[in-house]
Amino acid sequence: MNETIKNKLTILPDHPGCYLMKDRQGTIIYVGKAKVLKNRVRSYFTGSHDGKTLRLVNEIVDFEYIVTSSNIEALLLEINLIKKYDPKYNVMLKDDKTYPFIKLTAERHPRLITTRKVKKDKGKYFGPYPNVQAANETKKLLDRIYPLRKCSTLPDRVCLYYHMGQCLAPCVKEVSEAEYKSLTDEITRFLNGGYNDIKKDLTEKMTEAAEQLDFERAKDFRDKIIHIDTIMEKQKMTMTDFTDRDVFGYSVDKGWMCVQVFFIRQGKLIERDVSLFPIYDEAEEEMLTFLGQFYAKSDHFKPNEILVPETIDTSMLEQLLDVKVLIPKRGQKKDLVKLAEKNATIALKEKFSLIERDEKRTINAVENLGDSLGIYTPHRIEAFDNSNIQGTDPVSALVVFIDGKPNKNEYRKYKIKTVIGPDDYESMREVTRRRYTRVLKENLPLPDLLIIDGGKGHVEAVRDVLENELGLDIPITGLVKDDKHRTSQLLYGNPLQIVPLARNSQEFYLLQRIQDEVHRFAITFHRQLRGKSAFQSHLDEIAGIGEKRKKLLLKTFGSLKKMKEASIEEMVSIGIPANIAKELLEKINS
Repeated sequence: MNETIKNKLTILPDHPGCYLMKDRQGTIIYVGKAKVLKNRVRSYFTGSHDGKTLRLVNEIVDFEYIVTSSNIEALLLEINLIKKYDPKYNVMLKDDKTYPFIKLTAERHPRLITTRKVKKDKGKYFGPYPNVQAANETKKLLDRIYPLRKCSTLPDRVCLYYHMGQCLAPCVKEVSEAEYKSLTDEITRFLNGGYNDIKKDLTEKMTEAAEQLDFERAKDFRDKIIHIDTIMEKQKMTMTDFTDRDVFGYSVDKGWMCVQVFFIRQGKLIERDVSLFPIYDEAEEEMLTFLGQFYAKSDHFKPNEILVPETIDTSMLEQLLDVKVLIPKRGQKKDLVKLAEKNATIALKEKFSLIERDEKRTINAVENLGDSLGIYTPHRIEAFDNSNIQGTDPVSALVVFIDGKPNKNEYRKYKIKTVIGPDDYESMREVTRRRYTRVLKENLPLPDLLIIDGGKGHVEAVRDVLENELGLDIPITGLVKDDKHRTSQLLYGNPLQIVPLARNSQEFYLLQRIQDEVHRFAITFHRQLRGKSAFQSHLDEIAGIGEKRKKLLLKTFGSLKKMKEASIEEMVSIGIPANIAKELLEKINS
């Protein structure tokens, strides 16, 4: 613990609020909330912690705090700060998908559509359906039963749906508002859970048609009944009051939390959602933050009722979400919460071995690599590689690994601009100069470790740019390949020396993954450029000759050889301006 932290810990207030933990680069790496800031923040720097929390504490070199007037205010502030800073140690709900609704439009000739946007347009919306397939199948069923129009704009003649009995053909026939009202009322009743009544009506009509020996019409009613049974059987009834609910349950083990939510719509359990993440605070507090983030999106559907386990502060949650929140004490609702908790416990147990294996391959490998090099744990690793063929189309590529995992949003491609011929050292100088000049200019995060795909000459070229030109002190390593193009040696230090790494260690495997990834990214970019240049010709170098004139010249003369033999007059006769024809002949004859 450094002096800055020690001094700040002595003056922490005993009020609710939020705290922001920072690393040595001043980056906010964790945001938390506390009922009493003094107690919560001090707990990070006293006592023993599990390995996951210890990694967080080891990175903290400073912190800030914001006092709030209440716990609910602290919760709201925490959610907003997590959105703003996206700290790497906070769980962030990245999944921004919106669930589909079935919409009954309010047009003169109404339609049934599926949509992910709810608008104030007088239309009726039913859902949402977390299971997209359920929404689509339900709409198809309604399309077969109720003959509303399917087209977005009315055509000038009837379509196939009319001949199939699935459209009233308002394009050529007059359909009364009363007829539409009858259909839309039945659709509304169906989607509000009254499909059993619809099924009963269809059964009566089928019987009546059969008695009148209208077997074709009876068969059509029978098929619709079967279709209703098939679709609705997939959505098991769980409640009888048709209320929209979300049911939450969670489980905690070894510093990890699993949250399961059941979506109940019109009394049917139609889907569930699973989230698994590490926690650094009390489970109840983490659950409140999770629920706040879960419903934070402005267009996220809030049900009529939310069911939660008994450890959750329902009054705070109701203030936050403005939704009725219940802790069921008995009956079917309590059974649903217990079922969600049971599923969370099972999911956490099943996934834990995979989490541990993933941590061993990533976090532990990064920590061990830092220990082997004698540097801070390199949470952010950047790697460069060059690619060219005898100096043609030279490129370089950058990949970024954060905590041992590739972050593809930060990958970058570079065309080499100033280097002529196959000069790997100068290419590496140019690309690192461009990269880190921009990093300094835009105040982007610096890497904890820089890996160069190459030997001593490549590393020294990069070191010269970073230290002597830009004044940066970044650990630089070189990765050398053997004659079979496999990762062989890691070079580090000044002067450079081989770092002994066990070939079967996770840190060596991590280096292999980084080297393979940066090579793949560079060679793919180079192939793309080479593919483009393969379709270029001397004609592309002449101003005034675009794709159209190039095709005209090649169609008329057939080849460059024939063009050389042509006169300016011949080119003018096919539509090429005299000045451009003259420049073209000078170019191809030179």
